[in-house]
Amino acid sequence: MKILISGASIAGPVLGYWLTRSGFDVTVVERAPHLRKTGGHAIDLFGPAMDIAEQMGVLDQVMAHATGTHRITFRRVGGGRPTHIDYGRLSSAISARHVEIMRDDLSQIFYDAGRADIEYVFGDHLTAIDPNGRVTFAGGASRTFDMVLGADGLHSGVRQLVFGPDSGHTEFLGAHLCVVSLPKSFVAAGEMTGYVDVDRTAMIYTADHLDDARAVFLFRPTSGFVYDHRDTAGQQRQLTERFTGLSAEVDGWLDQVAGAPAFYFDAITQLQLTSWSRGRVTLVGDAGYCPGPAVGGSTSLAVIGARVLAGELAAAKGDHTVAFPAYEGIMRAPVLGARELAKSVARSILPSSPLGAWAFIAGMRLVTTLPRPMTDALVRLNRKGIRLYDSIEIPAYSATTPGTLTLSDGVRGNSSTTRTDTGT
Repeated sequence: MKILISGASIAGPVLGYWLTRSGFDVTVVERAPHLRKTGGHAIDLFGPAMDIAEQMGVLDQVMAHATGTHRITFRRVGGGRPTHIDYGRLSSAISARHVEIMRDDLSQIFYDAGRADIEYVFGDHLTAIDPNGRVTFAGGASRTFDMVLGADGLHSGVRQLVFGPDSGHTEFLGAHLCVVSLPKSFVAAGEMTGYVDVDRTAMIYTADHLDDARAVFLFRPTSGFVYDHRDTAGQQRQLTERFTGLSAEVDGWLDQVAGAPAFYFDAITQLQLTSWSRGRVTLVGDAGYCPGPAVGGSTSLAVIGARVLAGELAAAKGDHTVAFPAYEGIMRAPVLGARELAKSVARSILPSSPLGAWAFIAGMRLVTTLPRPMTDALVRLNRKGIRLYDSIEIPAYSATTPGTLTLSDGVRGNSSTTRTDTGT
């Protein structure tokens, strides 16, 4: 049985890894000419997603690429002395098992884990998908697949092709995110530092294995703010206008923006589909249920969703009419919980008043200074809040290897199939 996955960032490679181990013939198409290296930002991998990485045999690599942040230093505009936060204590309050890693590093690790068993097609994308599984590629070729799985992010092309008017069912969470690559000399290794102000926050960090630092800007737009997602120069001007004067240090960061080797800018938008399956097509990760970039733990949700989808397809012996509803049923509660958590986080990390800025920093300082037994007791009661991602339960799927599982309805092991890897 042939399965096409669109997208080779996080969910796509994880999904492909597990599908091939259940005997499916997997092709992954990626619009970029090679595995994306966009500069990106640090993401959090929480307990269940860490378990999946361990089952894939890549946990040691994940841990080796941890950012190594051990302290966060906050400064409030006009707020006096800086506040230092023990990041280890903070992260342990958020999750019992957790790592912070650069998104590009995690993508490479998951890609390498399964690339030998997957056909990767880079530099192409889908322009049409018919109900019978026949797809047309931008490069002109047409092929037929038993299923098409969209793992191509918040701006998913698969979703736009198949879901029509429903594909744009989103909610703006009131803020914009920008990540910029800056010289590493701007920040000390192991520390994230920056400024919290009313409706805007600017932070910077690096990691030992990075050649640069990453500045992260979060802000609420002013009245009448409009941006063109294709106009990078315009975005850079808008960012500079919004943050100039926050501090002399941040002004120095802004001086580097125009020549930055990597620049990411987007609205923090939450996808709110009520269902993410149509016929032979389903969506996974941000393509189907992005809770909001930088505020909703979307990477862990994508890893978990990919594992559940692969597990349900194997359990249903490739019958998508059984597997897709089961997958949605298992993921619905985590997705709805992530949406609510993301809205709460979006409000808290961008204070709307000077008092709110003080309360935000004081709250994090409190978490890291309370006796650990008290902190642990409090967070265990918060399964729908900061411990949401640790609380997601995943069915115990069997881990098979290519060629060892014989399935009915045309699904069979394919370890003898020669696959073409056009990745780098």
